[in-house]
Amino acid sequence: MEINRQFSDKALHDFSLIDKATRGGDENAFAELMERYKKPVYHMILKMVRNVDDAEDLTIEAFAKAFKNLKRFKKDYTFSTWLFRIATNNAIDFIRKKKLETYSLNTSFTDDAGDSVNIDVEDNRLTPDEETIKTQKIELVRMFVTKLPAKYQRLVKLRYFDELSYEEIAKELDAPLGTVKAQLHRARELMYDLVKDKKQHI
Repeated sequence: MEINRQFSDKALHDFSLIDKATRGGDENAFAELMERYKKPVYHMILKMVRNVDDAEDLTIEAFAKAFKNLKRFKKDYTFSTWLFRIATNNAIDFIRKKKLETYSLNTSFTDDAGDSVNIDVEDNRLTPDEETIKTQKIELVRMFVTKLPAKYQRLVKLRYFDELSYEEIAKELDAPLGTVKAQLHRARELMYDLVKDKKQHI
């Protein structure tokens, strides 16, 4: 097949995992896709937002949106290219909303085929597509929150919906900052599990 000459072995394996995930509901396939790309996606986002906590949140959101729309993925390019663009758009939405001071986003990364994928950002209002991404992101997080243990629900709501900083959450709950960070880290781990659990949550 022509596809075998166009893509690397890694990309072809991704395609196989996508088929298993979308056609058979193989949750191990979702888990492997996340395992393969969680770190590179996180590090790319971290370079953009320059905040560990925000980067972890945005990584979860990127995978949630990708997995929700996985059936729409077409094998015209690699999964990594598609995923990184989703993650980038999500991070850009966040940056614009927060008006963060960042490094130039006119940078690039290399996909599995060795091709450079540029990230070009114009400083303007959110497009309709970006507004849709934002709405989907909120809907996804709201869905996940209901699945979390009660002790984490308020923390996640304050962080994601009210968009408070860790310091503001600690003040709101009258709790030590370290405790807030630890509990939100655990909540993120649980949300990663929910992202992978396609049958029940996506």
